[in-house]
Amino acid sequence: MPRIAYFGPSGTFTEMALAQLESTAVFDGSVERVAAPSQGAALELIRSGDVDGAVVPIESSVEGSISATLDSLAVGPRLQIIAETELEVSFTILARPGTTLADIRSLAAYPVAGAQVRMWVADTLPDAQFFTSASNAAAAEDVAAGKADAAVSTALAGERLGLVALASGVADHADAITRFVLVTRPCTAPPATGADRTSIVLELSNEPGSLMRAFAEFATRGIDLTRIESRPTRTGFGTYRFYLDCVGHIDDAAVAEALKALYRTARIRFLGSWPATSATGTPPPSDEAAAEWLTQLRKGVADL
Repeated sequence: MPRIAYFGPSGTFTEMALAQLESTAVFDGSVERVAAPSQGAALELIRSGDVDGAVVPIESSVEGSISATLDSLAVGPRLQIIAETELEVSFTILARPGTTLADIRSLAAYPVAGAQVRMWVADTLPDAQFFTSASNAAAAEDVAAGKADAAVSTALAGERLGLVALASGVADHADAITRFVLVTRPCTAPPATGADRTSIVLELSNEPGSLMRAFAEFATRGIDLTRIESRPTRTGFGTYRFYLDCVGHIDDAAVAEALKALYRTARIRFLGSWPATSATGTPPPSDEAAAEWLTQLRKGVADL
């Protein structure tokens, strides 16, 4: 039975994402779930050999990329993303039995969650002050321990801790979605499906035009970039890593050519190619006709 870490404790959206991956037969049978206190800690459990994989959040449709996950993937021994899933995200306001909305003065929330309910809180709980918790489930644990009056959390966490739901389906933005990824040690990428995502991290030389030239490797091959983000390397001002997602698979000729070209001029970390849950963008062009044309040229066929 594989051991799979997740950003915990039990009751987080990440645990729900792991359960969703289990239900879609990503794993060969059941898994042993291992809660980790942070995204980085979950990934380090893979590097240490304590678990076989980890599920972590990587992108929110409301708040954008999850920086803690990106930073942890960019440094240390390379890890690889092999699958993803998406969850619609709304929150439950949890409290100890006997508490009412009018009683709330302190509201425990994971920062990403707090940002997604800020307008609702301002309208509904104008006297409440946010209290930072380590995760959505940890916010519920803080309430159970008496550290805050209420929590922005999940219904699952409330059920497990005996808390009551004062409000459900709370979200400032309808149809908010968070994407979660399954990460393992480096391995052969899952087979291409025609609706895939490839992700890399680039560190470029600090010279004029280096970023433009990197983007051109994708543009000239008709590869659709779906995410472009920079994060500081934390080694000094003006030094950044660039996180790029594109439509396509490492086995697609155009994507493979772009990766080889980037390898010649930049430091590149391959984060994986895997089936996308929701296809966005345009697939890379097929190379079959051009490859056949080149094969015939090499054979000396005339009139091509």
